[in-house]
Amino acid sequence: MRHGKYPLIIAFLVPPLALYVMFVISPYLQAFQISTTSWLGYSAQADPVGLANFRAMLHDDRVWNAIGNNAILLAVLPVLTIGLGLFFATMLSMGGRGDRAGVSGVRGTAFYRLVYFFPQVLSVVIIALLWREIYHPNNGLLNGALRAVGLPTPAWLGDPRTAFWCVLAVMVWSNVGFYVVLFGAAMSAIPRDIYEAVLLDGASRWVTLRRITVPLLWDTVQVAWIYLAIAALDGFILVQLLTNGGPNFSSDVIGLRMYQTAFGDAKFGYASAIGVVMLFLTLTVAVLALRAARREKIEYS
Repeated sequence: MRHGKYPLIIAFLVPPLALYVMFVISPYLQAFQISTTSWLGYSAQADPVGLANFRAMLHDDRVWNAIGNNAILLAVLPVLTIGLGLFFATMLSMGGRGDRAGVSGVRGTAFYRLVYFFPQVLSVVIIALLWREIYHPNNGLLNGALRAVGLPTPAWLGDPRTAFWCVLAVMVWSNVGFYVVLFGAAMSAIPRDIYEAVLLDGASRWVTLRRITVPLLWDTVQVAWIYLAIAALDGFILVQLLTNGGPNFSSDVIGLRMYQTAFGDAKFGYASAIGVVMLFLTLTVAVLALRAARREKIEYS
């Protein structure tokens, strides 16, 4: 090993790096090249058009509508998911009653965590099909409950005023359980002596969460924020299966707009340009989230 470690390292590194370059880096580079052509996807001819596809995007109302919906997701999805995740994780970790209130969790914590985490074991397709049946205007569980108490039964996914928000609710539901478990695991590493000292000083649970728990979990919250921001810029599968961007493009997102442009309109060059813009938007959001959430790390022993 002392004399032949470099050939050994090269032998183990070169094959995975070659595969990564071939199947990840190369498609990215090809997307940049295709975005400057008028390729239709099914033809051998791909005439170069320079930056014409990017200029066309500036005047494409459907692209801007999709970006606007992604912007709303970016503003709402991380806040709701992280907020609910912290709330439920706090209740499970420090929601006990009696003398140990605020230090121990509620009864059945393991069961509740399993229930919250259950959506993570389902595929996104199953989640979409499940909620499409729940939102069904005639036979859906939601309208059935409303009908039972005499309330109006809207067409949840068929109304432009509610379709987007219904998709957002499903995205929050499908993601919050993972962060309940993630934040709960991080909270379990915080020494209970800290909470006992704070509670002896008369701090409420809300103050404890805001002044103690969140600062100590800030690195975990920051990572969660970045993952959810990336998810908010995607949302392709849920939107496609629940509403397909409708009605009247009210729930359209940039990932679905790229897919429809490529496979529906057969404009692969224009769709690649949308993909390139989406790549830079995702990188920009990730960098801004890292810089905005940067703070001095708090250590405890």
